Amino acid sequence: MTVRPLSRSVEDYLKAIYALCESDDPASTSAIAEALDIQPASVTGMIKRLAESGLVEHVPYKGVRLTDAGSTEALKILRRHRILETYLCERLGYSWDDVHDEAERLEHAASDMLIEQMARALDFPSHDPHGAPIPTRAGDIEPTDLATLADARAGDRVLIRAVRDEDSSDLRSMAEGGLVPGARVVVNADPGVDGFVNVSVTGDTEARRVPDELARHIYVVPDEGA
Repeated sequence: MTVRPLSRSVEDYLKAIYALCESDDPASTSAIAEALDIQPASVTGMIKRLAESGLVEHVPYKGVRLTDAGSTEALKILRRHRILETYLCERLGYSWDDVHDEAERLEHAASDMLIEQMARALDFPSHDPHGAPIPTRAGDIEPTDLATLADARAGDRVLIRAVRDEDSSDLRSMAEGGLVPGARVVVNADPGVDGFVNVSVTGDTEARRVPDELARHIYVVPDEGA
């Protein structure tokens, strides 16, 4: 039996729903529409098609979740996207703020064979340039329920594990401030200043204020080596 390839639109929906459900909450129609920058009315029809195909299931009054089959497909798409990002950065000289959009275009055209050849050439990387875990070929993925820099309190010592990669200007700001995966950060007290997180990055002599909006796109874990 020949498995019919998924359309680009279906792949985009599955990837968006996967991301929205990472917090374990169902994905609402409005959230999916916002993530894909389309009208909610368009989402309703596609969700019905995805449900009929066994890729999503409805959660009454809350939204949808991916089925096991839907999750399997979403993880395949994520694997393609993140290996492409890694290959573009490490082998073709792309900067980390350019690779997301390029990978978005390529992920729908790249074959599984090409992706596996890229993964082999990269010695099977575990994370992409932005610190996001790359699903294995078997569909396993490292948990991603991480706190953000905006959640940290004064005195906390944290390690940046990953960053959101959708906004190029955000990525450039992070890079300029040394706020990249692997960086060690101390959160400083900064009384009376709302809307910013005051931090010191290891190796940087100056403290810097990170806007809350940017800090919410930086994922951290406690710095066990501090």
